[in-house]
Amino acid sequence: MSYSNDTEPRMQRVSGYRSELQAPPRILFYGVIGLFLLVIIGIIAAIFIFTQVLQPSQQQRVINMAPFMRSFLPPTPPGGVLPTVMPDAESNQAAQDLLNMPLVDASATPAGAEVVSTEATTQPSGEPTEAAQPTLEPTEAAVVPSPTFTLTWTPTAVPTSEPTATVEAPPAVGGGTNESTSVVQNMSLSNLPASTRLAGFRWIQQSWNNCGPATMTMALSYYGWQNDQDYAKDRIRPNREDKNTNPHELADFVNEYTDLKAVVRMGGSINTLRALLANEYPVIIERGIMFEANDWLGHYQALVAYEDSSRGFYAYDSWLGAGEGGAGVYETYSEVDEDWRAFNRTFIVIYPPQEEARVMEILGPLADETQAAEIAFQTARDEASANPQDGFAWFNMGTSLVALGRYEEAANAYAQAGRYSLPWRMPWYQFAPFVALYETGRYEELMTRASTILNTAPELEEVYYWRGRAYEAQGQVAQATSQYQQALRYNSTFDDARAALDQL
Repeated sequence: MSYSNDTEPRMQRVSGYRSELQAPPRILFYGVIGLFLLVIIGIIAAIFIFTQVLQPSQQQRVINMAPFMRSFLPPTPPGGVLPTVMPDAESNQAAQDLLNMPLVDASATPAGAEVVSTEATTQPSGEPTEAAQPTLEPTEAAVVPSPTFTLTWTPTAVPTSEPTATVEAPPAVGGGTNESTSVVQNMSLSNLPASTRLAGFRWIQQSWNNCGPATMTMALSYYGWQNDQDYAKDRIRPNREDKNTNPHELADFVNEYTDLKAVVRMGGSINTLRALLANEYPVIIERGIMFEANDWLGHYQALVAYEDSSRGFYAYDSWLGAGEGGAGVYETYSEVDEDWRAFNRTFIVIYPPQEEARVMEILGPLADETQAAEIAFQTARDEASANPQDGFAWFNMGTSLVALGRYEEAANAYAQAGRYSLPWRMPWYQFAPFVALYETGRYEELMTRASTILNTAPELEEVYYWRGRAYEAQGQVAQATSQYQQALRYNSTFDDARAALDQL
């Protein structure tokens, strides 16, 4: 049949064509959709597990295999620094007053400032006592008789609140000297050798977050210590994710678990480090450092040598290595001092207990913790006066004032430090601001600081401890108990938290 008005040809019907072209089974269609949804759900689940379930060490292993996964982590603060806070006019003026504040009576002679010269050592330091475990067997380098390079300190009264320090014979260090105190200390260093190298260290590659225990293990190896870094880690920071080991924890480990002794002091100088090395005492410093592809971090190094001709130190570094031929990683005096001052020039010296008097003579005024804090404060104040926008200087003033028990002034100094750029990880390592806030009753500010830190490092037991102290001070016993218990969950060896919990 045809129609007269047809304009298109008609196709002839082909017999059986519908039965030859079958539609795909519906199960295949739903299967593809289901597989697609499973992939999406799997990706979402993987991201959630990566960001919310895995510990930082596990996250880092994933990032090492798939670097793009780093983009799913929370971003670090812009520029790698803490957000700055503008204090009110009253706080700003109080901080500025610190630049002219007399620290101590200038007419007083500091106790212990006069040092009696020590005769050359003619006997080996001797075997460690058998009472402590594990027993140390000193290396040959540790028992060779050596002369004591003495530091002669002569105090002179100065009627000004802005004293300076005269240092003879050491190489100049960028940033100025940091031996100032309420009296001028004339330090004779002309008898120090132009270079010194300590032998017998065993280099150790640190495990995750284990810089402090690894560095202390290296320093102890100078005296024949044979245990590995895990021995120290298990007793100092049992939580693998703990991001901080403070210097006093390291010193306490030495004093409790070895036959040696260790002391921590702030306010050191390049000359302090030279003198300790010249007298064959290993010394550890805490400093800021920028590793490749990382922001600023706190880091420990064990110094093994100095060299005046090149104006530098050699260090065994648990991350960077032992240097070419095991000589140590080299850095100039100025580079070391610039990064060391981020921690108020804090150092740890390790020595046989029978040589404590000799070590204290070498340290001079730094042997006394109060005088060490005064020296550190004067150094920081000099740096803040030279550069009022130096956040490290203001922070170090606060830390020194906390050590001196001057908490209101310390809080003002920390507030001023907050005006200027400081590395965003810095609160992971230094907790003296909590002391200042607690002692001045600024509990709300303490809580805010604690929450900010825990947002980036929820494993820091010290933060929970100070939050517990603030709750306790306000009569909130249940909350305080919870915080102390959380601190102990992260570090079961944290004696301060255990004592606070027991006293509730």
